[in-house]
Amino acid sequence: MSDAPKAPPLARQLEHGAAALQAVRAGRSLTEALTAVPAAFRPGVQALTFYALRHLGTSLQLLQAMAAKPPAAPVEALLCLALPLLVPGGDGPAYAPHTVVDQAVAAVRRRQPGPAPFVNALLRRFLRERDTLLAAARSTPQGAWNHPAWWIAQLQQDWPAQWQALLRAAGMHPPMTLRVNRRLHSGAAYQAPLAAQGRASTLLDDPAYGGQALVLDKPCPVEALPGFADGAVSVQDASAQRAALLLAADGALPPGARVLDACAAPGGKTAHLLELADIDLLALDSDAGRLARVRDTLQRLGLRARLQAADAGQPTDWWDGRPFDAILLDAPCSASGIVRRHPDIPWLRRPADLPALAAQQARLLDALWPLLKPGGRLLYATCSVFKCEGQAQIDAFSQRHGAAAVALQPASPGHLLTLADNPGQGAGGVALHDGFYLALLRKT
Repeated sequence: MSDAPKAPPLARQLEHGAAALQAVRAGRSLTEALTAVPAAFRPGVQALTFYALRHLGTSLQLLQAMAAKPPAAPVEALLCLALPLLVPGGDGPAYAPHTVVDQAVAAVRRRQPGPAPFVNALLRRFLRERDTLLAAARSTPQGAWNHPAWWIAQLQQDWPAQWQALLRAAGMHPPMTLRVNRRLHSGAAYQAPLAAQGRASTLLDDPAYGGQALVLDKPCPVEALPGFADGAVSVQDASAQRAALLLAADGALPPGARVLDACAAPGGKTAHLLELADIDLLALDSDAGRLARVRDTLQRLGLRARLQAADAGQPTDWWDGRPFDAILLDAPCSASGIVRRHPDIPWLRRPADLPALAAQQARLLDALWPLLKPGGRLLYATCSVFKCEGQAQIDAFSQRHGAAAVALQPASPGHLLTLADNPGQGAGGVALHDGFYLALLRKT
């Protein structure tokens, strides 16, 4: 007799998942919404909601075609969870179609018995007319690419030759990439304890990753990683790992160098800088709650920095007047480069967010540049693939401050796109890094 815990009933998972998806549709992040899900249900609910969000465009088009009027928000969310499970060939949770229909009806009856016949009829109609309905839904941009139409149009404008590949990549499962703490192990050496646990990994041997980046063949809970609690390793995407390495390259951070991490939370890049060099680092973040995550990260890794809750764009509130040798500005952005890790992002953003974010990025750049000493370096980073938050932002900054005063360093990778033909491709055409923009600027 097996002692393995039984999975919670699908109806209960759909019930909690619908509440989480409804919260996303109302503007809350999925990460926040999942905290309200009881721990016993959370793994299954996360799998359901991730899968639903990766197919949300198609589901919304299907509902538009099949429902005479838009369903109430709780019913819409439940149907958007159930419909993708009825499409064969997907890589999501596997259930028999009759089970999905039965359990979806059971879920809605627990909360709102009235809509149960409507849910039953709609799902059964979908099964009868599935091919025709899917073809019609996928004939629209939103239904075909599972992103809002404005988001698709923006990618078409910015990346006319790559937009389709970028949208396909956004729907893939991301790899789990580790950053090995160089103060304790080399990347190659850490593969041994991983292998002892039966965990296969690949060392990224490109010098851009400093010999410390490993990609696991199969993801696992972070607590299961050897030495995680003692600071041996952190989870960090390959693109994100390039930021600290770029800022510290060529001996740019000698012992005691004054460094500012201007938007530090949750602390991955802060910690990486401290693993690379013995520096005097000030970590700022405008959100004191998020700054606590930086403190927790540094404590686990045995690293120290000065932490301060402050708006980096208002230096008069926190700067002591002494110039910095280096500044890392990991600026607030649309997060359009990390959709495969956070599939709620396209559905939380609005077209007006892009100009507002670009204005905030420009404000931070202009406020921090005077704090950098002559010859110092500023690394501008965003986890975005939109050009208004990347190359266009830096071009405008250079024009404002004069090309003679702002030297874009040759090592700057610029836009990093999650394309399958990039170096460092994983199995199944999955790129081994997220979408990022990185520009290393020197003050002449």
